[in-house]
Amino acid sequence: MSLKVKRHQMSNSSSITEFLLLPFADTRELQLLHFVLFLGIYLAALLGNGLILTAVACHHRLHTPMYFFLLNLALLDLGCISTTVPKAMANSLHDTRAISYAGCAAQVFLFLFFLSADYSLLTIMSYDRYVAICKPLHYGTLLGSRACAQMAAAAWGSGVLYALLVTANTFSLPLGRSNVVDQFFCEIPQILKLSCSNSYLRNVWVLMIGAFLASMCFFFIFFSYVQVFRAVLRMPSEQGRHKAFSTCLPHLFVVSLFVITGLFAYMKPFSASFPARDLMVSFLYSVMPPALNPLIYSMRNQELKGAIRKMISGMFLKSDKLPLFLHK
Repeated sequence: MSLKVKRHQMSNSSSITEFLLLPFADTRELQLLHFVLFLGIYLAALLGNGLILTAVACHHRLHTPMYFFLLNLALLDLGCISTTVPKAMANSLHDTRAISYAGCAAQVFLFLFFLSADYSLLTIMSYDRYVAICKPLHYGTLLGSRACAQMAAAAWGSGVLYALLVTANTFSLPLGRSNVVDQFFCEIPQILKLSCSNSYLRNVWVLMIGAFLASMCFFFIFFSYVQVFRAVLRMPSEQGRHKAFSTCLPHLFVVSLFVITGLFAYMKPFSASFPARDLMVSFLYSVMPPALNPLIYSMRNQELKGAIRKMISGMFLKSDKLPLFLHK
């Protein structure tokens, strides 16, 4: 399919049968290069999150609230990156831009579900660090197995409800301007640009609800870490401070990357839209966190690194072929 596709003017959303996504390049060579790059990132995300899932599930020492939430985060990251990247890879490989109307709606729903549940879980993880460092004597009471399961279920459930609400409202709009989405996946701000302004204003309250909830989560995370860092700086032991920072800083970095790029993508005015910049921002909040989270969380976490190293070495010991880096 040629990349030079004429924009179709639609009278309403029922006449749209497919959307046209933003291509990464006009030449076949660059399209294949983007396919290879996305394939490498996707495989890295599958491997990293898969190792975390296996390590947490198989090692009894990691059956704690912190690693239970990390396991849930790995599942959400796998779902998030699997919603957008495979379709972008397929489009680059087959030299096409098309995605069906139903496929676009499904992509919007799944992406919003994983994204909002991910953010809710990051908020819960900040509470876990707050209780572990500021109220260690009450950790077992406040974060028992039942409480952890309920909080994780609340994160997943809130993601489903919010994604369903936003998707239903977005695709009930009359999309009459075009069927061309200026993004490599179906993103809410780009879909809303296709509707008339009056219809958009009638449904803007849904995004305002999302912005309000996201702000509440952000302030909760901020308050938690203010208390955490105050407690850490009062610790007399340098080793204790190092261990506390090693579990808090990766989480804080992930939250910062997620929030800054996500807010920039969803809160900027339509008039400030530039396809190349929007593409980069969306790539940063939708693709990079799921790929980098396993590295970020395992880099400073000695328990997790030890469990992964033990798991990998056990696999190679069965065949008597232990890699050199595992002997260290």
